[in-house]
Amino acid sequence: MRILIGNHIDPSIRERGDMRAWTQRLFWFAQPGDVLVLCCDPDPQFAEYALTHTGVPPAAVTVLTAPPGAYGDRLLDPASLTAPTFVEQVRRALGPGGTDAVQEVFALWPSAAVARLASELGVADRFPGAAFFAQGGGEIGNNKSNFRALAAAADVPIMPGRVCRSRAEAIEATGALLAAAPSQAIVVKQAHNGAGVGNELVLGPGQDGVEAGDRRVGHVGARHLYRLHPGSDAIAAYWAQRWSWASNHDRWPVVIEEFADDADTVYSEHYAADTGTRPTEMGRLLYVGRRLSHQVVPLDGVDDRVRTALLDGGTRLAEAYRAVGYRGYLSADALVLPGGQVVFTEVNAQVSGSLHIYRQIAHGIVGVSAEPRRQVVEFHVPPTWAVPDFTAFLTALRELGLAYEPATRTGVIVSMPALPLAPGAAAQFVFCIAYDPAEGYAGMFDRLDARFKAVPADTYDAADHVGTTSR
Repeated sequence: MRILIGNHIDPSIRERGDMRAWTQRLFWFAQPGDVLVLCCDPDPQFAEYALTHTGVPPAAVTVLTAPPGAYGDRLLDPASLTAPTFVEQVRRALGPGGTDAVQEVFALWPSAAVARLASELGVADRFPGAAFFAQGGGEIGNNKSNFRALAAAADVPIMPGRVCRSRAEAIEATGALLAAAPSQAIVVKQAHNGAGVGNELVLGPGQDGVEAGDRRVGHVGARHLYRLHPGSDAIAAYWAQRWSWASNHDRWPVVIEEFADDADTVYSEHYAADTGTRPTEMGRLLYVGRRLSHQVVPLDGVDDRVRTALLDGGTRLAEAYRAVGYRGYLSADALVLPGGQVVFTEVNAQVSGSLHIYRQIAHGIVGVSAEPRRQVVEFHVPPTWAVPDFTAFLTALRELGLAYEPATRTGVIVSMPALPLAPGAAAQFVFCIAYDPAEGYAGMFDRLDARFKAVPADTYDAADHVGTTSR
């Protein structure tokens, strides 16, 4: 028996909106006997759908809804986890075996509140890294400025850049980096954000003709784009406008890095335990119009030299994070530069948006390593699609003959509930396509695109928060 917590980054670190759908990916990790904690009543159709795919009888898991707290049912309030009545509710749900039967506490986000819940229940020893997380380790492990320090200490290659704690530092660093950058551009990063939402690509003067869809910038994970105007005061003017956003009102340091033109985004995931670390998977992230569009596992299209460098750097980072106390899954994100050099950009020390794809779907359901080989790509619903709900999408899969077929190990598996975030709005979700690498996934995606594409591409901006994903 395990206790699984469907939480997200603590709102005290970064405010999030409606995360009901995204946190229900917890169902992919459920095993018979588990107790699942969510912020809301789950979508029963999705819960049955996911558990059917993993072979877990729905009656074999217990689902608890945490008290609504400050965020209603949109997001799990960390304080709700240790409300005395809820702690007792969890204790009762453990059944006759009680806490002795609990093998693990597993949380999507390594919150101090989860450590406190585990302590209240008397199972802190079964929440890996509990002591570290209880003292705010989740923030430490997911802060991009801390990443640069840890990467430097581990001798892991990173892009030229600086960690800035004041506007004056940022002005000086921007000038120096722009002068040295072959791309004549930098990336400004918030310490806490994901999927490129907290990144801004800053183009130096003379690049006014670059557009969002241009290959030079469209492939990068940076929702925001800024063009410096000519003049000696351009950099100071930029930071006068954007320092508050970048630092979250002076709360966190800001990372500034050279922009790597025409780079490939890849990752190496690992598990950090008390006894050491082990690699779990490597994959590729693809951005379209500066938005995270899809990711592919297992990693393909790279030579052995790149694969070795990615694994080696990811391993050294995993060991560095383990050394400071982190326990659990972590993802080391990296860029493959045009010359083949691998440089690392961040570590997501949490259950990333990739774990359910490769562990549960790609390896657990599809069996990508078996013959004939398969691959899995997970797409974020494009902002040009208008999918009303989960039922409509499943109906389309059946009508188009695209639903996952175990006999061929190909087809579409929906990764999370398709819940509209507002009345009448299109649903935002993610879905996987299992495919034969020799045939590719474009044919299946194009048929869905033809079915649901209804929103003109020029009616939204890459900076708009469409979708609910986060790494």
